[in-house]
Amino acid sequence: MDIQVGIIGAGPAGLTLALLLQQAGIDCVVLEVRDRAYVEKRVRAGLLEQNTVDVLHQVGVADRLDREGLDHTGVFLRFNDRAFHVDMLRLTGRKITIYGQQEVVKDEIAALEERGVPIHFEVDDVAVHDLDSARPRITYSGGELVCDFIAGCDGFHGICRPAFPDGVIAEHDFTYPFSWLGILAEAPPSTDELIYAWHPNGFALHSMRSATVSRLYLQVPNETDVAEWPDERIWAELAQRIGPERVPGPISEKSVLPMRSYVMAPMRHGRLFLAGDAAHIVPPTGAKGLNLAICDVALLAPALTALLRENDARLADAYSDTALRRVWRCTHFSWWMTTMLHRGGDDFDAQLQLSQLRWVVGSHAGATGLAENYAGLPIGY
Repeated sequence: MDIQVGIIGAGPAGLTLALLLQQAGIDCVVLEVRDRAYVEKRVRAGLLEQNTVDVLHQVGVADRLDREGLDHTGVFLRFNDRAFHVDMLRLTGRKITIYGQQEVVKDEIAALEERGVPIHFEVDDVAVHDLDSARPRITYSGGELVCDFIAGCDGFHGICRPAFPDGVIAEHDFTYPFSWLGILAEAPPSTDELIYAWHPNGFALHSMRSATVSRLYLQVPNETDVAEWPDERIWAELAQRIGPERVPGPISEKSVLPMRSYVMAPMRHGRLFLAGDAAHIVPPTGAKGLNLAICDVALLAPALTALLRENDARLADAYSDTALRRVWRCTHFSWWMTTMLHRGGDDFDAQLQLSQLRWVVGSHAGATGLAENYAGLPIGY
């Protein structure tokens, strides 16, 4: 099959890119190694920047988001047994929305099906070829796509990034000395805004997925076994780190999430372009992973459209540099939030963290800096 853009990966990056290209009249096909049920059920991010919400409206998949998403105007920073509200809407005019990544994915798959854009699930043996030629190819167990361009949206463990030739990319990788224990609980959130908590025992986060489901996190050592954390211990530790007002409920999921920062450059080789986790990873503290992926494809879609419709390569040639400026800004913000809130080191480190937190909540400039980055700088920043 001949196609203008072959997209590898049916996560938010690949699906959103397919919707943007379909709107522009560009033919594309999406290939995904997992089955549809897995893709639609995997629990990932749940916090959408204003930019992401705007893009979802642009591609016409925001009806359910508008009905079911939880709008938040800011977040709480909690330390020394006090909570301080950072009002992002007042400081920046922008807000955030709680809506699960799996819900975004369901909405986007349904829209692509309705619009006739092919998505092939459970595709095996995917490989890319002839990236420097005028017609690169994607081979897979079901056949072959001959493309004008290939978009690698297949995540950190996909096949697209390793397809870059040796010596072409520079990689920047950092693993943090702690992880998150993530908990999904059938319990109503006991807060109307997210709570980021600094505590001598370690960081904690109170988030949510809906009016009846809470998403909670605890800082734990790397290589932690979830069996070491029965429900009673989890609720007791959350009460210590965030406060006793948590309402315990059945815990339906526990997982340990390692923390890393990773950036590769460039994000393009020949006719292969990367977007999302295929090119960069951030720790979840800044809530940037999903949102960075959407911003990547919001830049990539017009670049590919200009190339295919007008033979104008300027946006495509600038894509990697333009995307990486934002990637590095979000990487720094995520690192800053992580190192400010997670315990490690001695009392000297703790006092530096508390000093920084006091500056953020006590200074208009400090609060505005956090709010601008958290709610999302403009896509072209």
